[in-house]
Amino acid sequence: MDGTARLAIGRLAKHTGTNVETIRYYERIRLWAPPPRSAGGYRLYGTEHLKRLNFIRRARLLGFSIGEVRTLLRLADERKRPCAEVRVVAEAHLADVRNKIADLKTMERVLKETVARCADGAGSHCPLIHALYREDIPDLHTATSLSERGRRRRSNGANRSRS
Repeated sequence: MDGTARLAIGRLAKHTGTNVETIRYYERIRLWAPPPRSAGGYRLYGTEHLKRLNFIRRARLLGFSIGEVRTLLRLADERKRPCAEVRVVAEAHLADVRNKIADLKTMERVLKETVARCADGAGSHCPLIHALYREDIPDLHTATSLSERGRRRRSNGANRSRS
């Protein structure tokens, strides 16, 4: 697409693999300037819209929030492109990603332990269903400590039975 070519929203969506409603949403929340319109009122997107949409899509695929994308776009629009400020945004996002990974690992462990207690599913009592009905389900960090305590109790019980 050269600098003079214009794409209708459907072609832009197809070209980038973005949903039409998502493109309209990005315009509505002002992640980019509204495109000019044809005589018939259709949006006509240019090269800058295409580049900006690709930027937004890549940032979103990396998990950046809309607010973070907005900040990154503002920084990208500055002539001197303050890399140090971009780094601050990226480092904060990286810390969030690492926290989510830790939470996912905890969820995996808790689910694995609960599934293991389900045995072969032959009985009428299902530990997983019971756990989901409980009102006192701990948050992930509490679940970690409870899970570790349970493991210690099981290993201590096993050691006592051997003595």
